[in-house]
Amino acid sequence: MIRQAALDSLPVREAVPALVSALDEHGAAVLCAPPGTGKTTLVPLVLAGLVGGGPRQRVVVAEPRRIAARAAARRMAWLLGEAVGGSVGFTVRGERVVGRDTVVEVVTTGVLLQRLQRDQELAGVDLVILDECHERHLDADTVAAFLLDVRETLRPELRLVAASATTDAAGWSRVLGQGRPGGAPVVEAAGVSYPVETVWAPPARPVKPPHGMRVDPAQLTHVASVVRRALAERSGDVLCFLPGVGEIARVAGQLGGVDAEVLQIHGRAPAAVQDAALTASEHRRVILATAVAESSLTVPGVRVVVDSGLAREPRVDHARGLGALATVRASRAAGRQRAGRAGREAPGAVYRCWTEAEDTRLPSFPAPEIRIADLAQFALQAACWGDPDAAGLALLDPPPAGAMAAAREVLVAVGAVDGAGRPTPRGLRMARVGLHPRLARALLDGTSAVGSRRAAEVVALLSEEPPREYGDDLAAAWRSARRGGDAYAARWRTEARRLESAARGDSPTPPLPETGACDPGRRSRGSAPDPRASNAGEAESAGGRGQNPAPPAFEARGLGRSPSDDAAAGLVAALAFPERVAKAKGEGAFLMASGTGAELRDGSPLRRAPWLAVAVADRPPHSASARVRLAAVIDEDTALAAADHLRNQGEEVHWEDGELVAREATRLGAIELATRPLREPDPALVRAALLDGLRAEGLGLLRWSPDARQLRARLGFLHRTLGGAWPDVTDDGALLDRAGEWLEPELSRARRRADLGRIDAGQALNRLLPWATGEASRLDELAPERLEVPSGSRIRVDYSAEQPVLAVKLQELFGLAETPKVAGVPVLVHLLSPAGRPAAVTADLASFWQGGYRAVRAELRGRYPKHPWPEDPSTAEPTRHTNARLRR
Repeated sequence: MIRQAALDSLPVREAVPALVSALDEHGAAVLCAPPGTGKTTLVPLVLAGLVGGGPRQRVVVAEPRRIAARAAARRMAWLLGEAVGGSVGFTVRGERVVGRDTVVEVVTTGVLLQRLQRDQELAGVDLVILDECHERHLDADTVAAFLLDVRETLRPELRLVAASATTDAAGWSRVLGQGRPGGAPVVEAAGVSYPVETVWAPPARPVKPPHGMRVDPAQLTHVASVVRRALAERSGDVLCFLPGVGEIARVAGQLGGVDAEVLQIHGRAPAAVQDAALTASEHRRVILATAVAESSLTVPGVRVVVDSGLAREPRVDHARGLGALATVRASRAAGRQRAGRAGREAPGAVYRCWTEAEDTRLPSFPAPEIRIADLAQFALQAACWGDPDAAGLALLDPPPAGAMAAAREVLVAVGAVDGAGRPTPRGLRMARVGLHPRLARALLDGTSAVGSRRAAEVVALLSEEPPREYGDDLAAAWRSARRGGDAYAARWRTEARRLESAARGDSPTPPLPETGACDPGRRSRGSAPDPRASNAGEAESAGGRGQNPAPPAFEARGLGRSPSDDAAAGLVAALAFPERVAKAKGEGAFLMASGTGAELRDGSPLRRAPWLAVAVADRPPHSASARVRLAAVIDEDTALAAADHLRNQGEEVHWEDGELVAREATRLGAIELATRPLREPDPALVRAALLDGLRAEGLGLLRWSPDARQLRARLGFLHRTLGGAWPDVTDDGALLDRAGEWLEPELSRARRRADLGRIDAGQALNRLLPWATGEASRLDELAPERLEVPSGSRIRVDYSAEQPVLAVKLQELFGLAETPKVAGVPVLVHLLSPAGRPAAVTADLASFWQGGYRAVRAELRGRYPKHPWPEDPSTAEPTRHTNARLRR
């Protein structure tokens, strides 16, 4: 029996007529409705004609998370008074509950994406609802773009609704409008909300900011204490937001003894726990939840929200070479969503575990995944759709060019696309496995080497990192998962079965049940897309249905068809991450093919391994090497087989440790496998390496006489003063950029460091003088090496400073009224005592004779009585001698 009272209580019902009208007129619309209004439950039922008396239509509802898909299907079935699998069903990865009468199917966006790749027309589907589209998940953006393409080219009658929990709908309206003026209609539904008091509850002492997935334990201890405080100060259930499953478990462990039932909501929680959290209870509860409870789920009875202020966002996980989640500060928009949960049913309060001042510095909105996530999987989906660059897709935000280029490199390396970006038959199959292309490559190639079951089990370990207590040895972690009874092991077994089925090409999942297709409530687990239609040639060449041809490198190296489990784990890991096969360079220290160093923890059983396939590694702050968290022992043959595309052999001529090194090297990426000296290296490579040496150690490697250094300084002065044709010789980089103009032919004749020391730098610099313009002949006129002073001495000018310096004994300048100039610039005169020590500095001799000289004379005449100290130096005879010498 339909629960009409519950349907009538949903606020979104007031907006349904406008939504139906917008769809009838435009075929697409944006629905904005706050959480808890019924947009996820009532709207699909009305549009499908299950309530309200409208025409019967098949509706697919796409949710961003599995837990939300299951919960939405259960809620809609409950409203209809039915069991799931009747009029309403759901499909998530590894689980499908539908029946012959199903007209509303709730799926994850990932499932819908796979379905679109198999059946672009979505035959039998009348309307698609993209729920929670404001979260801007990459799969949701991709699905929307594909559906709009389908509407434009294949099925203009297919209707689309983008449902959002916020009123920021302008972008979706523009995209769904497909160029129509004003975009698609936006229908808004008002929610029912009550006042929510904000309580700022920061930690008493500073905590470390999140790094990668890590959260400071002190932060979690503080969150637990705030939950206890909220229980003491407020009534009603407490909903606490935490970034992930691990943090939820740790906070739950610190809430022992509280007078409330502690429940956990996250995608990995058992269905019974999820149902209990989403059902009203007579007992007080503390619900610890991830961001899934922000908008995807409505938790009854909540009066208090405790917000840790943390969230998880996708990033390129360099620890695994995959897209992964990183802990970040939650945006202000997320904070508003979370706080609103406390005011759904009555006035409430939110305890924020940060300061009010910090709140103003938080980002306004979370970044769209397409801007920050690893795009290899997206790029493969786009290529399989027929748009390798995604240039023709109607996306709210275009993918960053750099991220797409990096994604293309990965796809080419694993054989998923060709040089033009078009998907290969192998790439088509990879796309349908539902894994990151790296892991899909490991599954498909690993199946032919170690069998589908073992390949699937290892890839399942790689797709979700095992708990730390499983250790850092991948093979040992595999054995732990096989015999384990914990939640991770259960999830691992389910995923391994799904992947094994996918590797064999079994059990395709139908797009939607046709009449009589299956029994009501029938459930099938571990189903996978059927790759056979587009990969028949590859399967046939393997000699059997759904089998991949063995990678040639495996057979050529004789690795065998039945390696041990330890060898199988290493091979599959190396196939997934070939650039991270690593060779030992000392106990516990390794060099990966990517060029990054890697270190194992003390006590690791892997420390003495000659080679590793590194599955998970991270780089701690301020560390030069990565820290290995999960790896498997391999041998050199396995490394070469898995990373064969990284193998290269060639001449290496480079500057190393202060000398030129010339050798022929065989490498696996950055790993040196074998070398031999080169007797006749390529002269061009030698020249380039010597230039690298000069850049690294400076032009001091050349032979610099005092005259050469003086010439460089003189030319530098003329470049600063006159510019024009006078070259810049003060900067080593600028000189080396012009090496061909002044270091030849000597540089091309050099073969080692010692040869550089024989090149006369002064003679070489002369080649840079402006001979063509004739200015070179004026060098001695414009920047003379020496200046004649009144005593007759020729004094060297120092051009090394910004202003030329003339250091001369004071008595030798008697009678000189004006300061000497070079190239029109007055020199800086360093006046010296008779002993050659500094006495005064001036750029204006006339002023010095009139003023400063008296003080110098008074100080030095007693110290140097044998030298002349006339009262009027302007008329005195200049000299470099004593008084006695002058009298002679």
